Parts: sequence; C-alpha cells; structure tokens
Amino acid sequence: MKPIRTGATVGTQESGERCFFMRACRFTNSSMIDRAAFDDDARMLTISFRQTGKYVYYDVPGIIFEELCKARSAGAFFNQEIKGRYPCRRDPARRRFGPNA
Repeated sequence: MKPIRTGATVGTQESGERCFFMRACRFTNSSMIDRAAFDDDARMLTISFRQTGKYVYYDVPGIIFEELCKARSAGAFFNQEIKGRYPCRRDPARRRFGPNA
C-alpha cells in the first residue's frame, strides 16, 4: 500500500488549507470492489464498488482497512467485517447521471 496525496473537497474551506495522506489499494480480482482508500486521521474508509458507486464509512479502525487489502476475497471480507458495522453514506461528491442515478 502506497500513500497517495489528495486534497480536501473542492469548494470547501479545507480545500485551500489542508492536504492529507491516504492509503489506497486496488482489487483487480474482485467482482464487487474496485478500490479502497483510508484516511488515518479521520478514520474514514472510502470504497468504490464496481456496480453501485462510492461509499464512505466512518470511524473505521486502520486495521480493518489493512485486513481488507490483504483479504483473499474483498467482497466476503466487506460483507463480514464492514457492512452494517460502521456508519456510512454514499459519496456526496459523486455525480449522478441517468434515470436511475
């Protein structure tokens, strides 16, 4: 896992003041999850699902992200250890297009 540098949400007060580091991993063999990123300071896990888009999970321990990235099956790990255990919401910055968006 290599930290990636990213900025705060464009248009927020933070955007000009704060850059933070996130850890990220990509799941090339998962039919459910494309990638995940974790902000250690905010304890925030972002998961990009292949079919349903991006969701943000809050108050997630760093070890959960690490284990997700190492899991033999990212989808099974997600269903067993993350889904329903942490508060979440659909990524608010995600643009929605189309009739079912």
